[in-house]
Order: sequence, then structure tokens, then C-alpha cells
Amino acid sequence: MTKKLPIGIENFEEFVMQDFYYVDKTMFIAELLWNWGKVNLFTRPRRFGKSLNMSMLKAFFELGSDKTLFDGLRISQERELCEKYMGQFPVVSVTLKSVDALTFEEAKEALKTVIGKEAERLSYLADSEKLTMEQKKAYQALVRIREDGNYAMSDVAMKFSLLKLSELMARHHGRKVLILIDEYDVPLDKAFQAGYYDKMAALISNLFGNALKTNEYLHFAVLTGCLRISKESIFTGLNNLKVHPITDARYDEYFGFTDEDVNEMLEYYGFSDRAGVVREWYDGYQFGNVSVYCPWDVINYCDALLENPDAEPENYWANTSGNAMVRRFIGKANRQTRSEIERLIEGESIVKEVSQELTYNELDKSIDNLWSVLFSTGYLTQRGRLPGNQYRLVIPNREIKALFISQIQEWFRETTRAEAGKLGQFCRAFVEGDAEVIEQMLKGYLWNSISIRDTAVRTEMKENFYHGMLLGLLQYADDWEVESNAESGEDYSDITIKTQEGTGVVIEIKYAENGSLERACTEALVQIEEKQYDAVLLKDGMERVIRYGIAFYKKNCRVLMAG
Repeated sequence: MTKKLPIGIENFEEFVMQDFYYVDKTMFIAELLWNWGKVNLFTRPRRFGKSLNMSMLKAFFELGSDKTLFDGLRISQERELCEKYMGQFPVVSVTLKSVDALTFEEAKEALKTVIGKEAERLSYLADSEKLTMEQKKAYQALVRIREDGNYAMSDVAMKFSLLKLSELMARHHGRKVLILIDEYDVPLDKAFQAGYYDKMAALISNLFGNALKTNEYLHFAVLTGCLRISKESIFTGLNNLKVHPITDARYDEYFGFTDEDVNEMLEYYGFSDRAGVVREWYDGYQFGNVSVYCPWDVINYCDALLENPDAEPENYWANTSGNAMVRRFIGKANRQTRSEIERLIEGESIVKEVSQELTYNELDKSIDNLWSVLFSTGYLTQRGRLPGNQYRLVIPNREIKALFISQIQEWFRETTRAEAGKLGQFCRAFVEGDAEVIEQMLKGYLWNSISIRDTAVRTEMKENFYHGMLLGLLQYADDWEVESNAESGEDYSDITIKTQEGTGVVIEIKYAENGSLERACTEALVQIEEKQYDAVLLKDGMERVIRYGIAFYKKNCRVLMAG
């Protein structure tokens, strides 16, 4: 029977017990033990297997775990290591990905819920004969429920909660404890966006500091997140912290899929012929010395192919959460930065100094910090390091390129809509037949926007970008009926407009590959006439129809109106 695809599955035990397809990353355990660190922080973009790896660590190390889960997996070949470490440790395991709130008080309640649920999982502590009454009372303070159903945990108890749980478990079991904290930076990111960052940073600092700095009951700890937060109090004094960012050659193959992983999966499901497409869309991330694919994308595309063997690849990664970082970055772009984004979309690289130790409070102070964030969170990747902390940055693959383009179009629509007076004049020029005003104003918008000029991109894709930009501008006139690719005559016209005054407009867009704008405009007007794009407008009672051919090339354009 064919194994199921694990869409949205992050529990290692569920992978094995429910017969999901698993890409074996269990040697991550061995690497972690061979390269010992008291406190280990792994920073990787979202949807690259961080949570599954943390679940795997818990399943391997925790006392009473099912050792048969690892039968046949690579780690099982390390017999001495398995005998010494498998199932030998008490484990405290929490994920902070759900600590997402609009206010600090709501975030605190969410954090108490996360810790309270983990404490409830360790309910044997309530009756442990190896704990004193005071220690049992301390445990009860973590699991007590209020009448409203929320945890009654005090703020002080929460700050010491991970330390207290590790102490109680160590006393009960007579051995030191592992602490696993997944998505540690989610509460900080949400707090930054919602405006209570300083309070959350202080809370997380206390929680982590108590549990990780001088905790005599700690054997070792592992944390994961997208960003490393430093220069602040969160990790102050934590001298035993080992950070493994995406540039680290160690552990480079354990987050994300390698070529070998993907080829084996495609062969298993009978889609080896799609290897090139999958590589173009979802590969290209450089972690250490290894090129990796985004697992979430590969799994989702395989699932789509199982449903429809002719399925085209889609942008799955971008839809897993908001793209606030891209939007924030583009919103701050000046003319130089826009030029750099254009170069990235073209497939070129740009050289930037990258800081992998970031502070949320400084993100908006310099555009260079936002380059670093885009790199750390997977929107950009690197193709080589230069002296210092400079890297050659590129867009990793076609999926992320499409994301940049779509976000650029949305940004352009938002910023141009703020210029209501100019937009009104621009729209009126179309029904007044003023091609010269349209052209001059359109050139101004192009100069202040970001264009698509990648020679490796198909002409129709370039046309689609300019099409989307122009459509966004014309939709300012909310009393118009503006249609895109509407069926008309023998084919589909790019844009048609119907006005209440009875004037219709047909627009055909061309990208002038060789820069011959005049010729491209003429071709557009001939196409309108030959394919009768104005037919539907005349049929719908438009008394007057104006036909425009508009050609684009980089940041230049030409507008011709049919005589």
C-alpha cells in the first residue's frame, strides 16, 4: 500500500504509526550528540521541518518512549549511541507557535496555556513520593484552572515554570532533563507587529534565563526559530548558547529536502518526470554547503499530482502565513532599493552585509536590516560569502520570484491609490482619448515602481506584470466596469472598460522584447481590429469605443490610440 503524504503532520510518532511517507532525518540526533552544546539554537525559515525534528528528538530521548519507532531508520545503525541515549531522559517540550495575540495580556494567557498543558502532561508529578509537599504545591500552581477555564498560573510562577518543571522532573526521575522549545521567536514577532514588544521581550528573557542559564537540572536544551534575537536581554548572559544559522555547514542537510530526498520521493510516487519542474520551483535554498528544497512545497505538489497528474506547480509556501516581511521591505524601498529588487527578479545577485543577530527594535532603522531578515526567513538565499559578513543574495526559486512580483503589484496598487487626484486625471484620459497624457503619467508610475525585465522570463509573464499594474490603476474609477481578459469577439482582450456615459475602452498590452515600442503598439491595435475585441462593448450598447495599444519595455512605455 502506498504511504500517505504527511501534509500538516508534525508529530514524529504519528508519521511512523500512521504510515506516512518519511524523509529520514534521524541522523540529526547523532550530529547533535557528537557536536555537544548545552543550549542549541537552530534558525531556519518556516516550513522546513523544525517542528518535526523537535518531535523526533522528544520521541528519541524521552523516558518510556517507544523505541521501535526508529527501527529501520538511519539512527538505529548507531547502536552504541542508541543504547546510551534512547529513552533515557525526562523531557520538557513546548512550542510557542500559538502565542499569537493582539495584546500583551492575551499573549500572556496563551503562554500560560502552552506551559500549563505541558505541565498537565507530566501529571505523575502531582503524586510523586520523591517530591515534598512544597514541591507538589509548586506543581499545582502550574496546572490549576480558574472558573473561566484559563490557567490560574501567576506571572511569577510562569517566569519560573520551565525551571520548576525541570527541577521536579529531575528530582522524581533522578536524572537531568532535556528542554525543547520550538518556534521560540513567534511571540516576539507577533508582539513586534502588535506594539508590545518590550514587554514580551522582558517576559521571554525571564522565562528562558531561568530555565537555560544556571539550571543545575538541565542536561541540554534545543530551541528553534526563524531569527536569532540578540543585542537584547533575551539571551544576555547565556554563555552556553550554540547558534546554528542557515549559513552553518554543520546540520545543513537536516532541515529541508536534498536532491536525493526529492528524487526518491518522486520515484516512489511515480513522478520522476517532474523532477526538473520541482527543482525550478522549490529548490535553490542554500543551507551551509547543501542546496535544499522546501519540504512543504514538495509534499503539497506531490499531493496535487496524485489528484491530477497534469497539475501545475503552485505557490504553497507563501500561503502558509502572511508575508508581512516582504510587504514591510517593499514599503520602505527607495529608488536604489527598487533597482536592487529588479535585479533580483531578473535572476541577478546583489551583495549585502548580512547580520544573523537581529533585534526587532532596530528592524525599521535601516533597510539593510530588512535585507538580513529576508535572508534569514527564506525569501532570499546566498550564493557565496565575501570578506566580512557580505553575501551574494539571490531569490532562491520560481515560487519566491512569483511571491515578490505579486507583493510588488499589491504594494504598487496601495501606494498609487493614495494619489487620488492624479489617478482621477489618469483614468479620465482614457475616455477623453488623450493618449499623450496616458503615456506621460504611465511613465511616471513606471519610474517609481518596480518592473520585470528578466530575460529568462517568458514574454507573457512580463506582459502579465504590466497588465496587473495597469489594471490596478484603472480600478480606481469605481463607477466603471473594468474587466480583465474578458471574452470579446474571437479571443480575449487584455482589458475592457464600460462607463455609465456610454464610452467603452479596449486595451491590448504588449511587451516590446527588442525595445521597439512603436511597432509593438501597432501590433496591439491590429490585434484588436482583427480579433474584434470591441464587439462585446458594441453589443452591450456602448455608443463610442476607444481602442488603445500600449507597449512596455523596462521602465518605458508607448501609448497609441486607433484613428
